[in-house]
Amino acid sequence: MTGTTLARSQILPRSPSTRRVPVIEIRGTVGPVSGGAIVDTSEGPSPDPYGPDIFTEPDGEADTLAKLGPLAAMAGIWRGAKGVDQHPVAGGTGSETFIEHYELQPIDRQTNGPQLFYGLRYHTHIVKPGEVETFHDQVGYWLWEPATETVTLTLAVPRGQVLLAAGPARADASGFEVSAAVGTEVYGILSNPFLERNFKMLDYRIRVSVNTDGTWSYDEEGLMAIPGRDAPFTHRERNTLTRIGPPTPNPLARAARADWSLGIGDLRHQDQRLP
Repeated sequence: MTGTTLARSQILPRSPSTRRVPVIEIRGTVGPVSGGAIVDTSEGPSPDPYGPDIFTEPDGEADTLAKLGPLAAMAGIWRGAKGVDQHPVAGGTGSETFIEHYELQPIDRQTNGPQLFYGLRYHTHIVKPGEVETFHDQVGYWLWEPATETVTLTLAVPRGQVLLAAGPARADASGFEVSAAVGTEVYGILSNPFLERNFKMLDYRIRVSVNTDGTWSYDEEGLMAIPGRDAPFTHRERNTLTRIGPPTPNPLARAARADWSLGIGDLRHQDQRLP
């Protein structure tokens, strides 16, 4: 997503007419995904587990850090000094290395009627080695929906482009992939008129892997149609991030801890035991 437009993941090049709409409800299969990884999608939940009541909100949990599923290992403040960005230039493909500061902080639970999310608000800031000027800046949310075992990514960059991507993941997964496609009303991509004409994003995906040494990595790709080129261009970014700071608990969790530190929690339990 640095340089000219979006990017990040592991897709194979497609023809210009191929536009992939993300499907997150297919379950009961085991098969290969991008990069040769194997993902078990058997015995997953129903794509619509909520029933006919679309207004009643669940209570949820106060401590978001305890309910983030596959996003839990990403919470905190991170730095990656070996990022690589491959982007389009007039002569073909340009390549840059970059340094990234990526912060992901837990937010309070979010609901749409019965639909419940736990998530991380993120901001990633990227510069080239030895430089101060921003090379790339991006904000959004990583969201975990336990009922459907779905990860959702919202993404906004200050060049007039946004997207909403999603993909399936188990709560204990050490890796997952989310994707978005142009031309769909769900999990789609929107760009300003200049980008739409000249660097049209057809497909986006990002693969996240949590590593055994406590780091996490991403491999991100955006498939773009560029005037004068016979085939779509694959804009790719990848980096590995090391934690440099812990996450700050979400407001509800901090309030609950403050109650207990004041003894309010104990008093409440005592009240419940009174006849």
